[in-house]
Amino acid sequence: MCGIVGIIGEKPVAARLVDALKRLEYRGYDSAGVATIHDGQLDRRRAEGKLANLEGRLSAEPLAGNIGIAHTRWATHGVPNETNAHPHFVEGVAVVHNGIIENFSELREALTHEGAVFLSQTDTEVVAHLVAKYLREGMTPRDAMLTTCNRIKGAFALAVMLRDEPDMLMATRSGPPLAVGYGKGEMFLGSDAIALAPFTNEVTYLVDGDCAFVTKSGLEIVDLKGNPLHREKQISQATAYLVDKGNHRHFMEKEIYEQPEVISHALANYVNFADKTVGEKAQALDFKSLTGLAVTACGTAYLAGLVGKYWFERYARLPVEIDVASEFRYREMPLSPSQAALVISQSGETADTLASLRYCKELGLKLGAIVNVRESTIARESDAVFPIMAGPEIGVASTKAFTCQLAVLASLAIAAGKARGHIDRAREREMVRHLAEMPRIMSNVLNLVQPQIENLARELSKCPDVLYLGRGTSFPLAMEGALKLKEISYIHAEGYAAGELKHGPIALIDEKMPVIVIAPYDRFFEKTVSNMQEVAARGGRIIFITDEAGAAASSLSTMASIVLPNVDEIIAPMIFSLPIQLLAYHTAVFMGTDVDQPRNLAKSVTVE
Repeated sequence: MCGIVGIIGEKPVAARLVDALKRLEYRGYDSAGVATIHDGQLDRRRAEGKLANLEGRLSAEPLAGNIGIAHTRWATHGVPNETNAHPHFVEGVAVVHNGIIENFSELREALTHEGAVFLSQTDTEVVAHLVAKYLREGMTPRDAMLTTCNRIKGAFALAVMLRDEPDMLMATRSGPPLAVGYGKGEMFLGSDAIALAPFTNEVTYLVDGDCAFVTKSGLEIVDLKGNPLHREKQISQATAYLVDKGNHRHFMEKEIYEQPEVISHALANYVNFADKTVGEKAQALDFKSLTGLAVTACGTAYLAGLVGKYWFERYARLPVEIDVASEFRYREMPLSPSQAALVISQSGETADTLASLRYCKELGLKLGAIVNVRESTIARESDAVFPIMAGPEIGVASTKAFTCQLAVLASLAIAAGKARGHIDRAREREMVRHLAEMPRIMSNVLNLVQPQIENLARELSKCPDVLYLGRGTSFPLAMEGALKLKEISYIHAEGYAAGELKHGPIALIDEKMPVIVIAPYDRFFEKTVSNMQEVAARGGRIIFITDEAGAAASSLSTMASIVLPNVDEIIAPMIFSLPIQLLAYHTAVFMGTDVDQPRNLAKSVTVE
């Protein structure tokens, strides 16, 4: 995840900006930069690689100035080099940015037609050109910022500095987090309060759609129409944590809301947003020559693998054998060197998964690892490593790691389908376009469903048992929803394939049993609705998680319906993961359990 820092005050800021960036290194990055204004001049230093390289540049070429912005970048659009590093400059406008500008291609084309010259491959530079254009046309800085924010689409956080306005920083948030800190005669911006901890513990967290204008003396926040807003000032406990909870009650809640941002970085490693293709990193295994894929993992990672099985078999016609690692390693499965093994582990240290990897290695299979920790044992022992780039996940119950695993699996499945001749260029572009839209859609969904889910969770917290149903990729999601609920609320829950309802679980249905049905309007929808009718006929309390098309097509009476936007099948599992995560989280909160550290569970299971 990229990091943003800004300072406006009465003493030099460059060294302090870099120190603040160091506190964001846990988020991961591949380049860094800092810009300041001094004596009416905008200047910057940028460097590829670690912050030590940037410090070396600043040591050789110091930057003066009492106002500045700084950035650590995970490459999304364009390779990780100094040219693509932030901040980006256009005609006295400096911009740093987290996230993805979805419509940058159209904006870039229009701006180029008007004479703009782009120097980088990034989507971020579009923002600098837009602000510069509107200032050139006579708009005030405030109007130029607001007009720009209303033209761009995606999930993003921005900090903007103007050469001709050396007493103001501008910022906005639409997805990725952004906080404003208060000092004595100075003010601060940061992606996390942890970055601002050395300077202040008084912060205001921006909300999606906020636009902030920061001066040495204070903060003004407006919405995207320019209407004034009030956001509370809070006391941050960032100094007590490696990673701050921000304005969230628990790390799990924070990690749920980080998903639009981390998904964008996971995807950027495997697809090219500019030309809408899967990149070389998604093709590190020779999918074309494989006769099959053996997938193994534990817990939530195993359920991500199950979704991946549907994708690989449907889009690449690649047969997949999958099992939980504790069974896989003892099954003595007949495997061939013409197959590859794909192991999935958040920590990269899971004992059973590692043992399964070594079993496959002994049989001569090529090994691919989907991990969050690239220095882990599983990563080191694999032939190809596919990092999920979720950043540290503090909550024991996995949320953002799960959806990032799904994002990586989706990218690999597209790469496999392309390599094996089952996905043509037009379909590839279409699928990658849907992936690129996902961060924005996730951000919108999180804001959309929160109030309704809190009310539902209050009812679920009174229930001793809950049943989840789904078909296709929604079947693993049903199991994941049940797993999340029992992990953190300790309510007994089971996830079933909807078609299995008549083969046993229907005996449990009565007027007290909540049945959560996950059913996007896909090729399975009508069959899933027929299963819902069987539940309704027996008095079951149905919570229907569907999309707009599904809600319009169903006339069944339900306890509640959670209606999500219509999305393509390739991103539906990630989008539909959000309400089941929030439902488990809020149920646990109502029950007063230890959400981040549920009883008897550990984050990394390194024993059998």
